[in-house]
Amino acid sequence: MSLISEDTDPSGSRAAARTAAATPQPNRVTFNRLELNRILNLYGRMVADGEWRDYAIDFLKDRAVFSVFRRASEVPIYRIEKDPRLARKQGMYSVISATGLILRRGHELERVLFVIDRKLSLV
Repeated sequence: MSLISEDTDPSGSRAAARTAAATPQPNRVTFNRLELNRILNLYGRMVADGEWRDYAIDFLKDRAVFSVFRRASEVPIYRIEKDPRLARKQGMYSVISATGLILRRGHELERVLFVIDRKLSLV
């Protein structure tokens, strides 16, 4: 025996569930398309050079984190974080090393990622 009456359209409830799942939750911090494009361009170059092999993206309530791994079983080499609470202070973007040391923090993602790009060009 079905709990759905004959008058209701079952596809309507599926469509409502799909739109609810497609909209991002307002209480989560995310990277926008331009930020992800810049990070993934850097990631692609480093993978092509054999430096990086895996990544993870976490969208948390207070920050968004892009973690980079040399191997999937290790701790992240770098974490690229976006924390909007620091936007008016030191800057919302930061690059953090595996030891937890903040390598660079700033208001512009391009300038913050330069600390990783520069290491590649010096070697």
